[in-house]
Amino acid sequence: MIVEFYGRQGCHLCDEVREELLGMREVVEFELREIDIRSDPALFARYRYDVPVVLVDGMEWARHRIVDPAGFEERLERQAAERR
Repeated sequence: MIVEFYGRQGCHLCDEVREELLGMREVVEFELREIDIRSDPALFARYRYDVPVVLVDGMEWARHRIVDPAGFEERLERQAAERR
């Protein structure tokens, strides 16, 4: 399972979501790809005011923050179980 995390340096919400994802990775196995939106003008234009954004296997699961971290982790566990 691939989790893409779109953010940028200096974004406190991005720091919070990154820490939540790293904690979840201790429970659920997934590849975390961090993408700085400033590395690509198209990404910057798309997400400039919306970071952080989290995609799981290409589908958006969160924007701005993970409102329910426990529910998000459960959803990741179900997704991972379906892949087995």
